[in-house]
Amino acid sequence: MTRQLLVGPFNRVEGDLEVSLTIRDGQVAEARVNSPLFRGFEMMLLGKDPRDALTITPRICGICSVSQSAAAALALADAAGATPTSQGALAAAILHGVENLADHVTHFALFFMPDFARPAYQGRDWHAEAVNRFTAMQGSAARRLVEARARLLHIAGILGGKWPHTLAIQPGGVTKAPDARDRVRIIATLRSFRRALEETIFAAPVEDFAALATLSDLEAWSSGDAGLFLRIARDLGLAGLGQGPGRYLSYGAYPLEGGRASRQGVLTGGVPGPFDPAQVTEDLSHAWMLGETAHPARGRTVPDEDMREAAYSWCKAPRLGGRVVEVGALARQAVDGHPLALVLAAEGGVRARVAARLLEIARTQLWLEDWAQALDPGARFLDPFELPRHGEGVGLVEAARGSLGHWLRIENHRIAGYQIVAPTTWNFSPRDGAGVPGALEAALVGARVGEGEETPLSVQHIVRSFDPCMVCTVH
Repeated sequence: MTRQLLVGPFNRVEGDLEVSLTIRDGQVAEARVNSPLFRGFEMMLLGKDPRDALTITPRICGICSVSQSAAAALALADAAGATPTSQGALAAAILHGVENLADHVTHFALFFMPDFARPAYQGRDWHAEAVNRFTAMQGSAARRLVEARARLLHIAGILGGKWPHTLAIQPGGVTKAPDARDRVRIIATLRSFRRALEETIFAAPVEDFAALATLSDLEAWSSGDAGLFLRIARDLGLAGLGQGPGRYLSYGAYPLEGGRASRQGVLTGGVPGPFDPAQVTEDLSHAWMLGETAHPARGRTVPDEDMREAAYSWCKAPRLGGRVVEVGALARQAVDGHPLALVLAAEGGVRARVAARLLEIARTQLWLEDWAQALDPGARFLDPFELPRHGEGVGLVEAARGSLGHWLRIENHRIAGYQIVAPTTWNFSPRDGAGVPGALEAALVGARVGEGEETPLSVQHIVRSFDPCMVCTVH
């Protein structure tokens, strides 16, 4: 028996998302993912002063605005031949890392785990605990982590003046030089956030979770909300649900003076390889966009107002060397070579993505503590820069959800081209010209759909495991 099912709009997802499913014999046989709201930020930037990108691009998203700001600043720096000061890069990394850490905690506590408090799971031996911990507006874990997240973001206020949409990150560093008092406050705030993590998510030192190396180590973890998730994952078979393409990309997180904090590269079938930016293309075959497949540096954003029938999404289809890749915490940690992430990457499903996000929470907390200690209030945090009359630049960063790139072209001191490939553009892309589905479209195939289910739980778990940010996808 075959039937068609349209799932969406999704709650607890940033932006608009619809998924068209072909259900055959109780399983998803085919999926098409639609980003139904076009926003046009790339078009807004044309003709503007290049520096306006620092103001406009963070407004793409209210969750990951620092990521957009960091990418724009790097693109401008590349065009100008500028280099941030050592301490400026460090402060920018702290500002960005705080946002990414807050995003991960928000996803786990507010977006992903509440699905297990649904009445459909009543009777499972973990359900009462999930209800107590993660019921919307009531769960004890959700309340505790939301409060801790709010305090953590005070660091964004200290270093960036405000959050979201800070202008603090510039091509030459950051505009705020933290003083000794600021440094003490940042260290104290991170110490407080560590306590929240160790009392809720891990119920153990963050170092212990960061040190997990094997699946046996992970499966033996029983404490905290991480332990609750792993119990649920075992019971529901989340390890085997929603396997992605098995190819992972990371641009490398947090550019510092001595190099990026995590490695840049591609992981295919467990084999690491280099990342070649020249291999990135955007395919428009199934997007409501006009034009040809092109590298972002030469790409354009021309919406198809007729919305031709062959297309089904406003999202373009980015490919690396013509192939689909997955981005996000799992990709980032696996490309970085963390032993647990490498085995999770081979597993490649819902459990792997969420466990890798928990791993990254622990590792990011440790990085932030080290970086805060390394702040030097007496150092220079910003150098001047001068943009060329004509030039090009690219800014590559790692947002919480994965690899984010800004490609900039300047002509006569004005923006002549600006293309953004966001993490969810990679993961939630439509089919390309060869008919190859995007990462989520492929991951949904095989998901079980019960008789009469109109919003299948399995589909929701897979979608949320990628932590989509749809407003970034359609820029």
